[in-house]
Amino acid sequence: MARFIFVTGGVVSSLGKGLSSASLAYLLKSQGYKVRLRKMDPYLNVDPGTMSPFQHGEVFVTDDGAETDLDLGHYERFTNISAKKSDNITTGKIYRDIIGKERKGEYLGKTVQVIPHVTDRIKEFIKKDIHKEDFVICEIGGTVGDIESLPFLEAIRQFSNDIGRDKSLFIHLTLVPFLKSSNEIKTKPTQHSVKELRSIGIQPDIVICRSQHSIPLDQRNKISLFCNIPIQRVIETVDVKTIYEAPISFFKEGLDREVLKYFKIKPKKKLNLNKWKKVTKTITSKNLKEVNIAIIGKYVELKDAYKSLDEALVHGGIDNNVRINLIRIESDRLKLSNIKKNLKNVCGILIPGGFGKRGTEGKIGCINYARKNKIPFFGICFGMQMAIIEFARNELKIQKAGSTEFNKNCRPVIGLIEEWNKNGNIIKGSLKNLGGTMRLGLYPAKLQHNSLVKNIYKKNLIYERHRHRYEVNNSFRSLFEKKGMIFSGMSPNDKLPEIIELKNHPWFIGVQFHPEFKSRPLDPHPLFSSFIRAAKNK
Repeated sequence: MARFIFVTGGVVSSLGKGLSSASLAYLLKSQGYKVRLRKMDPYLNVDPGTMSPFQHGEVFVTDDGAETDLDLGHYERFTNISAKKSDNITTGKIYRDIIGKERKGEYLGKTVQVIPHVTDRIKEFIKKDIHKEDFVICEIGGTVGDIESLPFLEAIRQFSNDIGRDKSLFIHLTLVPFLKSSNEIKTKPTQHSVKELRSIGIQPDIVICRSQHSIPLDQRNKISLFCNIPIQRVIETVDVKTIYEAPISFFKEGLDREVLKYFKIKPKKKLNLNKWKKVTKTITSKNLKEVNIAIIGKYVELKDAYKSLDEALVHGGIDNNVRINLIRIESDRLKLSNIKKNLKNVCGILIPGGFGKRGTEGKIGCINYARKNKIPFFGICFGMQMAIIEFARNELKIQKAGSTEFNKNCRPVIGLIEEWNKNGNIIKGSLKNLGGTMRLGLYPAKLQHNSLVKNIYKKNLIYERHRHRYEVNNSFRSLFEKKGMIFSGMSPNDKLPEIIELKNHPWFIGVQFHPEFKSRPLDPHPLFSSFIRAAKNK
């Protein structure tokens, strides 16, 4: 039977529960155990698909098409274990399922309540779709004390009692603040957080203390005493230079050792962290060449909005032994008059995914600049669509070329599939519901012989993750190809353009999918490695 580890957070949010869970999972996996990671989100949205990046950060997409929390991206990057739909649940999903059953009369006239119906549904999620895993690590979103997370905390309390304490372990992550004015580390917030957790029936077995400074022994003893745990299970995590130092830091602190000791088991094989040490050394080295990459989007002020993208670029830098300097540019602040100034000293230009009209003209102007000045360009999803529009307007001279996403009166080089006919004119198209209406998850693409992407992937058929509604209108393909744009990746039925590139350009690629979701620090995505290589040689 699997052993279950529940990770909760206290004092404040954004302390790094996801990174802690991912690091622990990597350490256990590397010692020969089969691991599964799951996330429980307390918000009432069914999924984060319709939430603004300013509210939630990026939406991470799994192979099977789930729109999930960005922490699942951390899980995958650290463990290289592909997440599934069954690894993320929200309060919204739970209530939708319960109300659906109630409307069908499946509760046989009973009063539907948080306990037992909501908690039972959470427990069902925790144990569902388990296949001989040794460890299932479940992260509970939010902070202890939040009203929204109470049903989840009650559910994991019950679940632990159901399976037995010898098969379950509670880890609580808290903030241990440093007061500069008094030059002291304060343990009281951690004590209160654990007290709050214990008041609802959960005694943490391990407390991870997030701090800016190393925690002195006497302060660790105080946490041990008042939180009722052995001193060796007070684990500190001091701020690191890069998130990829986290597994190394937790190993030094003995987090994996204490987990295995709790469950009375030993490692199946010896752990080797040399690859992670090499990664962190490359990222933090000050002696490496620096490559300036411009990310042009609508949400660049919030780093979490493009979390997987930022990390994939870093992975590409690791593969090329260079340090990446990300230059974040708000697309709606760009005008034709200031594009050249903003892109000065840039080695590569990347336009990520997005939705809506705001900032599109700035993006199109930057693509034009990259194309004419032979600057390596990478367009992802919406970025590829903007590249199509730019080329249609400036090379095919289709002045009204655009996307029906934000202009129904345009010449639709981009649109919904059901909007097209063989002449490329709009015939219909309406969206009543935004949630769950996109092409989501893993789809195949066949690569053209002798193309740049074929040389990069070294495969005939690839599988990549998608998240979009609008497609490149294949009716215009022959016009584009006559002017030098190659449709080098197509869907197997040859109807949907997946990858475009330019003949007379050192590196100009647009992809309809999101390759950043499959990039790993120990296994960088080939497109990002190739893009950074081209930028490095610019």
